[in-house]
This record gives sequence, structure tokens and C-alpha cells, in this order.
Amino acid sequence: MLHKHDPNQNFLLAALLDAEFNRLSPHLELVSLKLGNVLAESASKTDYLYFPTTAIISLHYLLENGGSSEIAGVGNEGVLGISLFMGGDTTPSRAVVQTGGFGYRIPARILMEEFDRAGPVMRLLLRYTQALITQMSQTAVCNRHHSVEQQLCRWLLLTLDRLGPAELTMTQELISNMLGVRREGVTEAAGRLQASGFISYRRGHITVTSRVGLERNVCECYGVVKKEFARLLSDTRNRQPPAMAGRPA
Repeated sequence: MLHKHDPNQNFLLAALLDAEFNRLSPHLELVSLKLGNVLAESASKTDYLYFPTTAIISLHYLLENGGSSEIAGVGNEGVLGISLFMGGDTTPSRAVVQTGGFGYRIPARILMEEFDRAGPVMRLLLRYTQALITQMSQTAVCNRHHSVEQQLCRWLLLTLDRLGPAELTMTQELISNMLGVRREGVTEAAGRLQASGFISYRRGHITVTSRVGLERNVCECYGVVKKEFARLLSDTRNRQPPAMAGRPA
């Protein structure tokens, strides 16, 4: 049984082989990630990579007019800081904690030493990066071609996959910032989902009452992202079964 906080709650850390995990684990530091914490600013370098366990980190692109939109999310399936091992050092996105919780951070220097061994860690992280790029691409397509209601279903399902519980602490203002749409659009979309019996919304809390309903209503983008994570990462050998609600199937 896993302890309350355990690195194996992160899918990537759980997928490491014993030798690699034993080299990295002494350098993993449990950190509390509070809602709204900024972990990385656009165009800035970071000294750490973050492996969320019970938190979700949102990657935002900030516009010159002050607007923003989420381009991807990172939960217990991934890692924040791919620019470090992709050779870019910085990224144009801003990383903000969307859902408070915990995670593990590791000094960039330590992980890069392991990455440069050109072994299992490098292959695992590159495969995750490909899956993350798919999520970014599909988010762009979804925001352009699908309704706010479908986008909201996609966002709710991805959040559930990472967190597990059916009740989410989310304001409509936060969701509108994530999707890059007007708050009124989110209000209308949430109202339709509530009228259909798929969710219940009150005072910043969204309770999913019918996941099946959300899955029937969502566009294909959710399935594309989920299948790509499964295709790229499901055949990795887990040292220990990670406690993931939304582990790729």
C-alpha cells in the first residue's frame, strides 16, 4: 500500500526502472503546490523539474492584451520542465498551479545527468514529450473548431482523469481563463450540462454526476489525447503500481 505521499503516485516516476529510480529518488523533494502558485514564467529558466502527484499544473500562453489561454495541463501523468531536456532552456508559456496539491521536484542538473546517459529515462521523457505535444496540438484544434460545451467536457474529463474525485473546486472565472473564452460562455455551457444531469454546480464546486454523459457529449479531442498517452506510455514497466485515477489505459 502506498503512503499518503509517494513518488509512485506520479506515472513517470512509477515507470522508472529500479536502477534509474534509485539514482534519482534521493534528490526528489516533496513540495506543496498551492492554487495560483507560479512555477515558471514565460521566457525564464527554471532550476527544477516538477512531477505532480495530487496537483495539476496549467501551461498558459499570455497575450499582449493581458488575455491568456491554457495550452496544456500537467498532472500525475507527467512532468513540468520539458524545455530543459529538449535543449531550449526556456518556454513561451507560463506554468501556474491550477489545482492545489502535492508533487515532487528535482534539480534540473540531476535529471539532466540522468537524461544524458541516453538510457531508459531519456526514452521515457521523450515519449512523454510527444504525448504532451499531441495534447497541445489537440487543444488548439479544439478551441478553434468545437463548442464551449464540448471544450468544457474535455477539460472536466481530463481533470477527473488526474484527480479521481467527482467533485472539483473550480470557479467559472477560472475555467473561462483556462479555455480562453468569456465567462458568460462558460456559464451557459455549464448550465446546459447541469440541465442534462451531467454535472451539478454551486459556489465554485462542480460535481460530476454522470461521467458517461460527459463522454457522450465531448468532442473527439479528448479521446485522441487519451489514446496517444496510452499508446506512448502504457507499455512502460512499472516498478510499483501508481495510485493514479486517470492512469492511461
